[in-house]
Amino acid sequence: MVERVVATEQALALIDLLKAKHGELMFHQSGGCCDNSAANCYLPTDLTIGAYDVLLGYIGGVPFYISKSQYEYWQHTQLIIDVIEGHGGTFSLEASEGKAFLTRSRVFTESEWQEIGPVAREALA
Repeated sequence: MVERVVATEQALALIDLLKAKHGELMFHQSGGCCDNSAANCYLPTDLTIGAYDVLLGYIGGVPFYISKSQYEYWQHTQLIIDVIEGHGGTFSLEASEGKAFLTRSRVFTESEWQEIGPVAREALA
């Protein structure tokens, strides 16, 4: 099955490290900063998920949300969460590790898009 969001091995290793240190986590890809290229990792109590957020899937067993407006723009792409050295921002938990999550993407093939399709409209309402 095609997934809307996936993670590289390096990202999965960092997720495991963060889960060991902090417990339960969540990701959110907002439309507000970092040229929209950074997925932020939070404790579930640090950010409220609302009606304008879409659950894209799970990476490393961690839920990954995206703002509705970003989803509308990126719905035809698979998000690929990777890791780079450095600090991508101060809001995300991995900053203390000297690393930053980075979102890359690729356009779904026609056959993948036929399989996956858009998120149900009622989920976007």
